[in-house]
Order: sequence, then structure tokens, then C-alpha cells
Amino acid sequence: MGFWLRGKDNMRMRTLAGVLRLSAYLRLFAPRPPRADSISLAERLASLPTAGTPVERRVEIRWNRHQIPFIEAETDRDLAVALGLVHAHLRLGQMEMLRRVALGRLSETIGPAGLDIDRTIRILDFGRAVPAIERRLPPETREWLAGFVAGINHHLMRSGAALPHEFALFGLKREPWTVADILTLGRFYAADVIWLVWARLLPARRSRKWRQLWQRIIGMDAAPVPDGGSAAAAAALQALLASSRSESNALAVSALRSATGGAWLAGDPHLGLALPGNWLIVGYRSPSHHAVGLMLPGMPFIAIGRNPWIAWGGTSLHAISSELCDVSDIPEADLEVREETIAVRWSSPRKIRVRACDAGPVLSDSPFFRTGRDRLALHWVGHEASDEIGAMLAVGRARNWDEFKAALDGFAVSGLNMIFADNAGNIGHALAAWVPKDAPAAPEDLIAARKPWSGYLTASSLPSWYNPPAGFAVSANNRPDTDMPVGRLYSPPERWERLTAILSQTPEADFAALARLQQDIVSGPARELAHRFVQIARAGPGRRLPRGSARILSLLETWDGAYSADAQAPAAFEAMLFHFARLFYPRGVLAAYSAAWTLRDLIRQDLQVCDEMRAFPAVRRALKRTAVGLGSRNWGELHRLRLDHPLGLLPGGGQYRYFDLPASGGNETPMKAANALSGGRHAVRFGSNARHISDLSGLDGNSFVLLGGQDGWFGSTTFADQIPLWRQGAYIEVPLQPEKLRSAFPFVTVLAGRDS
Repeated sequence: MGFWLRGKDNMRMRTLAGVLRLSAYLRLFAPRPPRADSISLAERLASLPTAGTPVERRVEIRWNRHQIPFIEAETDRDLAVALGLVHAHLRLGQMEMLRRVALGRLSETIGPAGLDIDRTIRILDFGRAVPAIERRLPPETREWLAGFVAGINHHLMRSGAALPHEFALFGLKREPWTVADILTLGRFYAADVIWLVWARLLPARRSRKWRQLWQRIIGMDAAPVPDGGSAAAAAALQALLASSRSESNALAVSALRSATGGAWLAGDPHLGLALPGNWLIVGYRSPSHHAVGLMLPGMPFIAIGRNPWIAWGGTSLHAISSELCDVSDIPEADLEVREETIAVRWSSPRKIRVRACDAGPVLSDSPFFRTGRDRLALHWVGHEASDEIGAMLAVGRARNWDEFKAALDGFAVSGLNMIFADNAGNIGHALAAWVPKDAPAAPEDLIAARKPWSGYLTASSLPSWYNPPAGFAVSANNRPDTDMPVGRLYSPPERWERLTAILSQTPEADFAALARLQQDIVSGPARELAHRFVQIARAGPGRRLPRGSARILSLLETWDGAYSADAQAPAAFEAMLFHFARLFYPRGVLAAYSAAWTLRDLIRQDLQVCDEMRAFPAVRRALKRTAVGLGSRNWGELHRLRLDHPLGLLPGGGQYRYFDLPASGGNETPMKAANALSGGRHAVRFGSNARHISDLSGLDGNSFVLLGGQDGWFGSTTFADQIPLWRQGAYIEVPLQPEKLRSAFPFVTVLAGRDS
């Protein structure tokens, strides 16, 4: 038994016991959420506490039928208050859970199942730099944050018994928010996605082939796969990196290639898929602010959107912002040690020791990063004081490229490719990050030697591209066009190449063309790999093909690379790839390959250079298994869009499972709908989850749609009402001009200020 109580086995046993207890609670004792569509929009708007709102003057909030708000305020402070009120009204339950995760307090809500997550969060210490950040805030940003927090707290404390379902479900108490809570949540949103790669690759370092594997992975510029395997592991990893900006597409088209004579900007972020979703659609206007766009719950700025002069979007840069350092040489007595207590629902509190050193917190104390022999520390730019909120507020007020670039200089984590367009027809691409000056682009190993960084390159000193000759700018998490070492583990270039190829053949872009791009489901590299399987299968000795294999080969040979839900070919390809990978690669190699998005690229490269006769047996056996197991099923029967609350992943969580739909798209398609290798039915848990298109030839051509809905309130008619629009390829227009708003946003909430 001793073996099973050590290391990660101990973690699995603790987690399993906690999950079983949580599942029993969900089945037997938990309050049931309101049934779908049982609470009308009128009821939801009437529940917003407007009496005594801490605003100075009259504020008007107009809503459309999807519960998208547009706020008009006479002062900037009042706008911030109204924004906080709106965020709390729509997503208070979600925000309260995110706050507790970011603070390492998940166990208070879900019991022992959260202990290993809480321990890891306390070690990561998202609030480490918050006191310094708060001290250095410019007065304008400080006032904005104070107003935003006041709006959240007004809703929290004045909503009477009308609290979100999460309060009863998780036993939450009303705790006033602080500016420090917002800043800590911001750092949590900025978690470095490379940490997932570390967690998956650390076991592979014990392999004799480690050096070769590492060079392949770092050389491929792989990006991490946010798919956790089992439900418990997936839930844990999702909780750790719930909203880190893992993937996205963003593009701008200049007036020179536009059908309307103005520039265009389009974007669709890729994140974990769940209900409530990751985004809110919001518009607002005050003396200093006028914009529409997408906001993260609890963050007081528009992350993707436009104002009257410019539009902006972003994708993850995969910037160099973290190092895993070996600190085994530091004497135990020289480590900083603090003791913390984790409150645990249904159990007694747990005391833990959190260790740190000059390089950062000792990450190997986390059960997710334990190595058993080395002491490893996290060196992260996010533990430095920076002001991303102030930077993004300045982006939202910028009127041209120079102001846009200047605003980004204070943005440190998580690093972004920022795509720009303006109402004069110009476009651009800037890098927003603090990149260590002396960090290598391709380190020799996963673990680095401990040494301080000598300073940072910021947006003003990083490369940027203004009005590129092609007439468009595209980012899809690919390597930027520079030799400067700014990032690592980029995504494969397939999405970028597909978007670029289509735009190159589009002399006059319009809304329809950009909407088609956001819904494109073709992967050229997948088609290439499918054809390689056919070539190898037919290259061997002239034995008879396994029964049913001729049909599979015909599907692969004639496939155009489109991952259409009603097509059999992508189902045949993915099943073939699954079986081949398991047959051809040793388990350790496949596990290391699977730590990165470039799994399919690595396999394709291997098959291009290896001897066909070496791959032939595995291809033939994979072909036989595919023919036997696939039947006549199409891609949508296997590839399922499952939109649930995270509790829906657990046994007993059936009341939190909402949609199980056929899905088009795949891992490498512009409309990303990602899956791990699978030979059968599987869930899409990561991919495109919001869309935005703006035409800068006017003020009102701003279109948005969410894979979900605005409202996080269970039972609301707007909890998931945009899913049919998403699947139809439809969008919702959010104008900037007040006169256009009046007809499209007919429902009005008034906050009467003290001076009214």
C-alpha cells in the first residue's frame, strides 16, 4: 500500500475521494438549479438593485433582448460603478467562484476535491505582486477600479434574497470585493499557459530519450493542449488555467482591400468551453470612454472591441514570461516559508507550508509539478508589478496607432499579439508583453539554471508592423515574423496559413467574407496526413486489404480536409490517426508528443521522413481497427459540442449538463473545435467561443455572438440563447451611436444619482 500513498498516486486518491464526496452531495443534497428558460428577461432586469446606487448623476443602461447592455453615464466614475453593477448582475455567481479559485479557496466550496488545486494556487501566488501594483496605480486607474468595485458590492449587498444559485449550492457568504481582489483575479486570468506543458512534460524528463523529445517539441514551437484526460483531471487543470488566453484568431483588413472603403477588424478567441461562458458583450459611453466589445467577467475593461476611432483584437503571444528553475542548491534554511490554512467544506481545515526563494515560489511542492528529486521554482513576470488594467483602459481611449502602441507599453502578462485597425483605413500588429531581455528562444532543457533577468523588452521596444504591404494582418498564435526571441512553444502555422491564403484571394473584403473565415472548417495539413496514410497503406507487400478497408482508404483519398459534421471522411481520419499513434509510438513518446498542439504536425513529419515499410504494419493495423470500429458514423456523431457547467463533468452532475450537439471543425481549422486523439465519441471542451467583426467605415457595423449567452443566472432565458445564432453563423449588432441604440436596445434601467 505504501506505493499507492506516495506522490501523484496519493494526489489521485485524495482527489478521487473528494470527487466522490462532491458527487454524492450533488446527487442527494444539493439545491437544484432553476429549470431552463424559467426566468424571463423582464424578471431578470427587474431584479437589478437600482435603489441607492453609488452614482453621482443619472446613469441609463439600455438592454437588448439578449440582455446585452449599453451604459450611458455623465461621469467616468459613474460608468465604472455601472459596469461593476452590470458584471455582478450578469455573472456574480461565476465571479465569486473565480475569485475563490484565484485566492486558493476552492475547497471552501467543493470540499476536499479542491485541496490539491488550492495548494497549487497558494504556491503560484497570483496575488504576490498585488500590493505593489495597488501602491503604484495612477489616480485615474485607482478611481476607475474603486468605482467598479463599488458597483459589484452594491449588487452583492443590496440584492436581498435574490442571489445566484451558486451561493446556495456552494455555501457562499457575502464578502465585499476589494480592488486587491480584482487585481488578483486579473493575474489569474493572465496565468501562463506554458505551466500546463511543464506539468505534462516533467514525467518525460526521466526518459532516456528526453533530450531528443525536448528538441523535437521546442523545435516545433508547440503550444499546450488544454485537455485533461479524465473528468477529474480535466476539471482540475481547467480550474487552474480556466481563462488563460490559450488560442485565438485575430485579423485586420485595410481600406485598400475593403469593399466598404473602411478597414475591418475580426476576432474569435479560443478558450475552454463551459456555461456560463468566458465573455460578456458590453457597450458604454462617458466623457472619456466610448466603446463596444467583449469583456471578461470581473475585469473592468474591453479586451476585444472598438471605439469611434480604432478597433483592437488579440491572440496569445506565448511570450517568454516564465522559467522553471532548479533551486535544489539553496539550503532549506534560506527558503522563505509561510504557513497558510485552507478551509475545507465538510471537513477540518488543512495547514500547509508554502516555500519561496529569490527566483520565485517552489512550484515542485505542488502535486501537479512534483518531480520527486529536484526542487523547482517558478520565475514569472506576473510576480512583478505592472498595470494591465490601466493599459487596456488607455487602449480603449486611443485614437490612432501611436496612442495604441503607447498604451500597450505597460502591459506585461499574459503576452498578446494585438491587432489594430482605425477609421482612416490603417491596420497594424503590435506585441504587448514584458519579455526578459536575456531569455533564450529555445532553451536546452525544460528546467533552467537559476539567474535573475536583466530587464524587460516592452511594447515600445518589441517588433510591430504598421500597414503591412499585403493589406491585411493576421495572428493565430503563430510565430511572429521576427528573429527576436519573444516567445516559445507557438501554435502550428496552419490556421494562420489558411486565413492568409483566403484573404490573399479576397480583393474586397466584406462582412460575409469575414464571417465565412470565422466559420472555416478546412485543414490542409490533416488532408495531407490522410493522403500519406493512403500512400503507405498501398506501398507495402501486395496482401489483401483488411475487410472494409477499401472504403476507409477511399474516404481518406478523396477527402478535401473539411471537418464537416455530416461527413464521414474526417471521422475516418481521426479514428485512423488515433489507432496509428497508439500502435506506432511508445507510450512515453506519445505522452510527450501529446503535451503540445503540434502532435499532428509531429506525426506528419515523422511519416514524411521515415521508411514506409517501418510505418506500414502500424498503418495496416490502424486501418483494420478503423474499418471495424467506425461503421457508417459521420464526424458530428463522434465530435460532440458539450456545453455544461463545470459540475456537469462530475458523476451526479447531470442537472448541470445542457447541450450535446454535433460539431464541425477540428484542431487545426480556423473555427477551432479541439479534441484529443480519439477513436470514438468524444467531447469538444476547447475552441472558438466568441466572434466579433467591426466595419470601421462607420460607427454601427459592430457584430458579436457568444457560444452561450450573456446571463450567468441559471434558468434565465438568456443563459444560452445565442447558441442557435452561433450554429447558424448569425451575429448581433451592437451600434456605437446612441440614436441607433434606441430601437435595438428597447429595455431601460435608470440609476438615479445623488445629484439628480
